[in-house]
Amino acid sequence: MTGNTLRKRGNWASVLAAGILLTGCTAQGADGKPAPGSSAPPAAVPTGAGATAASSASSTAAASVFTPNASLVPRTTRAGRALADAVVLAPADWGRGYVARKPAAGTPGTWAVLGANCRWEREKLPKGVLANSSRYSELPAGGGKSAVTVTAVATVHTSALGADEQLSTTLEEVLRCPRQQPRSNELITGMNSQGTPFGARGNNYADNSVLELGQFTVNGGAAQPYRWMVARLGTVVVAVSVTAGTGYTEDDLTTLGGNSLAKMLERIQQRLKGK
Repeated sequence: MTGNTLRKRGNWASVLAAGILLTGCTAQGADGKPAPGSSAPPAAVPTGAGATAASSASSTAAASVFTPNASLVPRTTRAGRALADAVVLAPADWGRGYVARKPAAGTPGTWAVLGANCRWEREKLPKGVLANSSRYSELPAGGGKSAVTVTAVATVHTSALGADEQLSTTLEEVLRCPRQQPRSNELITGMNSQGTPFGARGNNYADNSVLELGQFTVNGGAAQPYRWMVARLGTVVVAVSVTAGTGYTEDDLTTLGGNSLAKMLERIQQRLKGK
C-alpha cells in the first residue's frame, strides 16, 4: 500500500470518526427525544428513524462519493461473494492481538435478520442480495482492561436502491426493538440511532450512513458502551460493531470503529475503481 493511500485512509478515518461523534450527539431514542446528555439537532435536519425516507431520497439524489467501474460491479453471487470476502475485516485487520471469536464467521449464503421477537437470527439471503460476509473478533482482556468485542460485515446488493433499503431498515429496527438480543447470552439495551446521507453533518465518505448507540451486556454482567456503524458505497454496505468496558472510553470505541469502517470503504474503492 502506498504512502498516499495510507494518508488517504487516515483522512477518511478522521472525518468519519468526527462525523460519527457529531451524529451521536443528535441521536434519538425510541420515544423521539434526544438521547440523555445530547443536544437537540437543528430543526432543518431530519434525525432518527423518522428521517428514513429523507435520508434515502437525499442519498439517491446526491452526487455519489465514488463512481465504480461498471464492469467491476458484482452481478453474480460468485462475484458478490468474492467482493464481500475481500472487503470484510479479519481479526488481524483490527490490530495487534485480535483473535477470532467462536463462531468466527457467519454461514455463507445467509445474513443476520432481526426477528419479531427482537432476536438476531441468520436467514437465507433474500432476492436482491448477492452475498454477505460476517466475521467476529475480539481483543482478549489483559493489562487491567476488559476484552474488546468487534464485528465486521460486508453485504453486496444487486442495486444501490436495495443497499439503501438496508440502511433504512437499520434505522427503523431501533424504534421497533430498542432492546435486542444478538446471541443467547448477549443483550443490547437503550438503543438509539441516526441516519446521515452524503453531504450532511460531515459525511463525505459514504453515500449513506447510520450510527446506533446502546449498552451491551454478556451473561447479565456490567453494561458496556456499544457502537454499530454502517455505511454504503454504491451497491455495497459495510458495518462494524464495537464494544468494550474497563480501560476504554467511548471515544476509544468511536475511533476504533471509524478507522475500521474507513478501511473497508477504502477496500471497496480499490476493488471497483478499475485501472
